[in-house]
Amino acid sequence: MLLEPLRQEVCEANRDLERQKLVLMTWGNVSGIDREKGLMVIKPSGVPYSELSPKNMVVVDLEGNLVEPSLRPSSDAPTHLALYAAFQEIGGITHTHSTHATMFAQAGRPIPCFGTTHADHFYGEVPVTRALRKREIEENYERNTGLVIVELFNRRDPLQMPAVLVAHHGPFTWGKTPMLSVHNSVALEEVARMAMGTLQLAPQAPPMPGILLDKHFLRKHGPGAYYGQKSG
Repeated sequence: MLLEPLRQEVCEANRDLERQKLVLMTWGNVSGIDREKGLMVIKPSGVPYSELSPKNMVVVDLEGNLVEPSLRPSSDAPTHLALYAAFQEIGGITHTHSTHATMFAQAGRPIPCFGTTHADHFYGEVPVTRALRKREIEENYERNTGLVIVELFNRRDPLQMPAVLVAHHGPFTWGKTPMLSVHNSVALEEVARMAMGTLQLAPQAPPMPGILLDKHFLRKHGPGAYYGQKSG
């Protein structure tokens, strides 16, 4: 079977969306990329998570063409492909409509960084894209969804901010592997839930101080990180 290890990983990551309670019905998808072969593996469109298997994962080339006869890929496949083309460091992408992160997306509002839980995963507020224009919706909507994310990240490091909210739509997250992109979706939904509660308790709460943000993010990420155990 073509790309069998990646198919298995992408299948397991998609099924994890349901286990992590990030999705209802079929409201989400995970993909992974083999950059050496120039191929992407993604969830088939509209198939329940309980029916997923490595065999029915869909393989497309980087232009979105089916590589072998199969089910149709997720309708979000062009968005994933646009992100892989722009963010060369990433190896997996997750899209969900998780409740609290989607509330912020629907409001067109970034998720503020109020505390250290957020700062451990995301370097500052999680940004929200501009709304798509009429022509962008009418022509190549899914690809244009990816392009407005890329536009927003023109001056941002996608590994320091592995998440985004698409206005009126929902969140996308990414990581070096498909499962790490799911991990970031779990973290995103939790910090969105915490931010919502913080705003209810204290509507004028300020973001956390920059010095504390730097301390918590950089102790876990980057060359000076010291959280956890050394590999090897």
